[in-house]
This record gives sequence, C-alpha cells and structure tokens, in this order.
Amino acid sequence: MTNDRLYFRQLLAGRDFATDDAIAQQMVNFVYLVGDRETGEAVAVDPAYAPAELVDILGRDGMRLTGALVTHYHPDHVGGSLGGWSISGVAELLALPEFDGRLHVHHDEAWGVKRVTGCSDSDLVEHASGDVLEVGAIRIALIHTPGHTPGSQCFFVNGALVSGDTLFLDGCGRTDLPGGDAEALYESITQKLAAVPDDAVLFPGHMYSPAPAAPLGDVRQHNYVFRPRTREQWMMMFGNDGF
Repeated sequence: MTNDRLYFRQLLAGRDFATDDAIAQQMVNFVYLVGDRETGEAVAVDPAYAPAELVDILGRDGMRLTGALVTHYHPDHVGGSLGGWSISGVAELLALPEFDGRLHVHHDEAWGVKRVTGCSDSDLVEHASGDVLEVGAIRIALIHTPGHTPGSQCFFVNGALVSGDTLFLDGCGRTDLPGGDAEALYESITQKLAAVPDDAVLFPGHMYSPAPAAPLGDVRQHNYVFRPRTREQWMMMFGNDGF
C-alpha cells in the first residue's frame, strides 16, 4: 500500500480478533478494513465473528466504520447458522450504536444475505459489477465474480484485490454448494479478473496457504486452477468436484 491516505488492514479471525471463538480458529477467515486516514471513514469486508471488536480496532486506529462490503452470503463471511453453530456478523453489526451504515452487496447476492442473516432490504445497498464505492477519497471497484455463489464479488483498491472465496493463493472457491457454478467460476477467474494486473496483490478470504497474500502474477503462475487452457479442460478437471 503506497498511498499514505489509504488505511488497509488484514485481520485473521481467531487470531487477531475473536480469539476465544473456536469456529473462527477453525475457519481461518480474513476480514479487511479499508478506509481514508484523512477523513477517518472505513468499511469492513465480511465482518463476521466479532463485529464489535472490529469497531473497537478501528476506533483505536482513529477510524470509524461507515459501511460493510460483502463478498458473498455464506455464514462464515456474514454471520448466521453454520452446521448448527451461530456466528455473529452483519446483523449484530447493524445493531451496534456506533455503526450507522449499510451493507454493500451484489444484487444477485441480496437474497442470500437476507436469508442467512435476517437483514432487510433497507439494510442493503445493491450493486452491479463495475460500481465504485468511495470511502472518503479511497475508491473501491466492485467486480462481480460468480461461481462460488451467484453474486460473489471481489474488490480492487489501490493495487490490492480482495477476492473473498473466488480465488485463493492455492485453489479457488468450491462450486458444489447451492448456487455454485463451475463454468461461471472459470469465466470469473480467467475473464473477469483478467483486467487486474499481475503486480496487484491478492488478499483472499481465508488463510489456506502459509502466506496471507501474494502478487497476482505469482498466483497465476503457481496456482493449479490456472493450468487448464480452455473451458473444456477446466470442466474436465473441476466440473464435477468441489475445490
């Protein structure tokens, strides 16, 4: 991050916050805080597990939370019930007196977020691919990347690609869950993310690799999901399996 005005933090659930939460420790989700140091405004990406702690972290950094970005609707990213376990997330965030913002979701994901979290239409701002969210003077580009879920989206800000479960340093999001689509994920990874340059840094939704982030060019060179050269090869390798 070379922009002195940019505030950007990568936090690992179960380690950097929600340290007593066994589910957070197991799921190894990343939460991202992105904002403008000059105005003090910030948004949180996928604020699950302990949203009040995230607000406190921002406060200690002299920042305030003005909104939340959602990569996709799965409970480990937005809260809700996961295998019988209850995860705190955006519903609890919206109830905090310190938070007076809304959730920014792709319009194809709004139904899932509402179903999983109990949030209402008025809690959401629905977006299309290519929309830009301004947080102070910081511009966050929203990229629709369906495949893991219908409304999955990635966020590009100042040379960083926050990818949720669309793309990891090793592997990519599974497509054998409801709403998954292997062919759509192939298009998302090879076409929709093709405009993101190799020197961008990939920040994934989970810590599934020893490193927490890596240049996208290195990921494209070493991640096995880039080995297929055609849609047909991709579907032969991944079309019937989860990732």
